[in-house]
This record gives sequence, C-alpha cells and structure tokens, in this order.
Amino acid sequence: MPEQYRNCIEACYLCAAACDNCAASCLKEEDLEMMRDCIRLDMQCANICRLSAQFMALDSQSAKELCAICADICRQCGEECGKHQHDHCQKCSKACLHCAEACQKMAA
Repeated sequence: MPEQYRNCIEACYLCAAACDNCAASCLKEEDLEMMRDCIRLDMQCANICRLSAQFMALDSQSAKELCAICADICRQCGEECGKHQHDHCQKCSKACLHCAEACQKMAA
C-alpha cells in the first residue's frame, strides 16, 4: 500500500469494522426506533470507509476527494453513535471520529 496512505487506510478499515459491529449490535437492542439513525449511518460509514481505503490502496487520483466525503460521513456517524450509551455505540463513535480526523488530513 502507498506509504502516505497507511494510517488513513488502517483507520478506515477499523472504522468500517466498528460500524458493522455497531449496526449488528443495534439491531439486537429493544428500542429499534431509537437506533434507526445509528444503524443507517453505520451502514453508510462502513461502506464509504471501505471504498476510501480501496481508492487509497489503488493510489487513485480521486482518493483525496473521496476521503473528504468519508470524513464528513464518519463525523456524522460518530456524533450519532455518541448519543447512545451502549458500549458498541461508544466504541463506534470513537473509531468514526478518529477516522474522520485521518481522512480530513488525507484530503487536505
């Protein structure tokens, strides 16, 4: 993988895994209605993170633009997950906000 992308790619894959786990865990919660936005953003965030990591690994000319979008979605997901006290949501929020920061640096 291109060295300049290493930290961001790792943050993206860790974030995607945290989002997948959070969405699956949210589906097991009693109040699904309360978790609706969390699940929706988890799915979107996981997908954009994997795509961003792939574009960086390919050394794509569009990687920086995609990372800017990824940073925005990660921030939204991190804020939404942070509203819930479930352990999986708190871990996901942390991973998302870390990834948003890494992607923002990559996009700059």
